[in-house]
Amino acid sequence: MSRRSGILEFAVLGLLREAPMHGYELRKRLNTSLGIFRAFSYGTLYPCLKTLVANGWLIEEPGSAPEDALAASLAGRRAKIVYRLTAEGKEHFEELLSHTGPDTWEDEHFAARFAFFGQTEREVRMRVLEGRRSRLEERLEKMRASLVRTRERLDDYTLELQRHGMESVEREVRWLNELIESERAGRDRRRPGSGAPETDRAPGGSAAQQDDTSGETGGLPRHGGSTRPDPSDDTAK
Repeated sequence: MSRRSGILEFAVLGLLREAPMHGYELRKRLNTSLGIFRAFSYGTLYPCLKTLVANGWLIEEPGSAPEDALAASLAGRRAKIVYRLTAEGKEHFEELLSHTGPDTWEDEHFAARFAFFGQTEREVRMRVLEGRRSRLEERLEKMRASLVRTRERLDDYTLELQRHGMESVEREVRWLNELIESERAGRDRRRPGSGAPETDRAPGGSAAQQDDTSGETGGLPRHGGSTRPDPSDDTAK
């Protein structure tokens, strides 16, 4: 299985863990909610769904609205198939959520993992964030060394492009530092028997919703009007 298809399977399982969906809904969520799948077609999604069904992680069900099925039949079209996560699929997804190896630090895989941090236990989130930061710090060191060696041979525009790439990586490292400190602060403020800590609450004040497998939800840093960097930003690669 390629890395790209592995990321897609992970994202599909994660979305279906939230609710059953048909193929069009899944494609829309992948395109809009997970930016790493912007250039994504149903022709790529369909084989992935078939594989997940064959593995026993998904089941196919007919659409829930009888009138829709009747209209599709009269028009000579197939009724929409709804995909639902099985118990085995949920267990497999939770296994994937627990992984913290080097592949989870890479650009595309990290973006997909981060999208499901609300379903991930705090200690796993910390290991992934720290691994990602370490990977980017290594990349930044190499970029700086390369710039020192080659800057005399570069024209102004190429030099500016190099600097732009470095600034993108530096910005993401700062963002990761803030996330890591927020996760640590949330853990440190947690008290036995005190219920959800302040950082486990949504910005509106209500407790962040989660299921019993997601662990504590960490408090994300607030940025005022600033925008968080996209972990899949091509300039950070």
